[in-house]
Amino acid sequence: MARIGPDEQCGCNVIHEDVVRRVVTAMPGEGVFANAATFFKVMGDGTRFKILWSLDRHEMCVCDLAAALGMSKSAVSHQLRRLRENKLVTARREGKMVFYTIADDHVHLMLKGCIDHATEDADG
Repeated sequence: MARIGPDEQCGCNVIHEDVVRRVVTAMPGEGVFANAATFFKVMGDGTRFKILWSLDRHEMCVCDLAAALGMSKSAVSHQLRRLRENKLVTARREGKMVFYTIADDHVHLMLKGCIDHATEDADG
């Protein structure tokens, strides 16, 4: 773990009570933080991230995802189950086929933000 150097530490002993009070008052409950952390744990896997990115582009079935990502259908299904359990993807049945897509705009915005951030240096 990196240590904070002397020039990076707060040099005062004053607590800005108004700032602390505003932050504490606005702070969500522990459950919200736990859910948000789980969201990042699930998205933090490279394979699941590729699946989400693909589904953000187009609704796809397991076979299509497996072909696009060079994975087995079993491996894709396993990852989709984790994504469904965490409400990051939704499924739609059409006859015997099941099509997947990202769950909502929140997932889209997180994917976009992550990709934008990851490619920031390459673009600049």
